[in-house]
Amino acid sequence: MRKLACILVAAVCAHFTASAQDTALVTRLSKLLGPLQPKVGVSVKLAGKQQTSGWNESAHLPMQSVFKFPIAVVVLSEVDKGNLSLDQEIDIQKKDLPANTWSPIRDDHPSGAKLTLAEILQYTVSQSDNIGCDLLLKLLGGLEKVQHYFATHGFTEISVEVTEDDMHRDWNAQFKNWCTPREITRIIEATYENTDRLLSESSHAFLWKIMTETNTGQKRLKALLPADAIVSHKTGSSGAFEGITAGTNDVGVIQLPNGRAVYISVFVTDSKESDEVNERIIAEIGKLVWDYYVK
Repeated sequence: MRKLACILVAAVCAHFTASAQDTALVTRLSKLLGPLQPKVGVSVKLAGKQQTSGWNESAHLPMQSVFKFPIAVVVLSEVDKGNLSLDQEIDIQKKDLPANTWSPIRDDHPSGAKLTLAEILQYTVSQSDNIGCDLLLKLLGGLEKVQHYFATHGFTEISVEVTEDDMHRDWNAQFKNWCTPREITRIIEATYENTDRLLSESSHAFLWKIMTETNTGQKRLKALLPADAIVSHKTGSSGAFEGITAGTNDVGVIQLPNGRAVYISVFVTDSKESDEVNERIIAEIGKLVWDYYVK
């Protein structure tokens, strides 16, 4: 019996972090997620509290387009240093607009265009533009700049090694861009609260404006919330290969009616389910968290 008890404890610890947890919320997450086939990673933190609650919080999970959020943070930090300007124009040629990738920039400007950095950031974050993402990485001087920035600021459970073009060419490349749900929630909290002045006031306001304007993933975190709920978020989607979806993700900030923020990251990975089911899982988690805090 003692051996069985130890096995059960070990199994629970594999899903939950040993640090302070909101046990009531953890119990609700367990009931929802325990029976599911996909591997689901969740990290939740209420602003002003030290407690975190999660499921597979420490798992290394593929970010997909979620990584456009940390890229935007680094770009804006370069704006604050004077190395870039939101008003500077980037000349995008027709040859820079491949047809076989998600790109509202290309759809809106099929012959090319001169766009400001602010416009490219909006396309990349709010509309998850893949071409815009790789343009930003080129402006930064490469992926290493992103990795170095977060390592320097104490965020080590995140890896940014490949571009959108790399991921498009090789299915397995996406797994080199990973984070833990716990770490991306920490990054969201740090950039939203901005207590360590990671960004200037103007860059902070711009970042959270374009996060709030996100128009992808409408069936995910915000789908089952009240219509007027404010959700500032970034999605990620892998599509399926041989019947497996590597990543259906949504991370960001949910504003409660009392004005407090909930930082939340949800990753659905290694799923044999349909896109509709994967998105519904995220929506159910969003509703569970909302209902828990809005009592």
